[in-house]
Amino acid sequence: MRALHDEHAAALWSYALRLTSGDRVRAEDVVQETLLRAWRHPAVLDQSQRSARAWLFTVARRIAIDDWRSAASRSEVATDALPELPVPDDTERAVQGWLVADALGELSPRHREVLMLCFFQGMSVADAATQLGVAEGTVKSRTHYALRALRLVLEEKGVTR
Repeated sequence: MRALHDEHAAALWSYALRLTSGDRVRAEDVVQETLLRAWRHPAVLDQSQRSARAWLFTVARRIAIDDWRSAASRSEVATDALPELPVPDDTERAVQGWLVADALGELSPRHREVLMLCFFQGMSVADAATQLGVAEGTVKSRTHYALRALRLVLEEKGVTR
């Protein structure tokens, strides 16, 4: 292997630099991989000096082409900008909203009204009672039964906890 280095190293290095358009790091990788393959196939290097060099150059060329193809297929792009940040997906929330709205439409008007006031408009029991013109206990009772009815409607639609 030492003889290989002495005989072909400079020529292989120059050739690898040309193959990589002067990219010294990539050229070093090509030479290293070429020499590794030569080390794995010592019979090739036992040939005449000229055919050994031709083999090394052919291997180096194939390695450079393979590297170029894999880089092209990855479409690598160097950039200083950060990639786009992920945006939360609100699809599930929207679907849940539609399901609840649809289920509310199937409740009785009194149940729907008390849920709209207490849960969606954020009114207290006292404020809802004043708005509806009923006792606070009635609002509490209607809320209890409205939630129970809403749960049943959602279960019928296949919504589980």
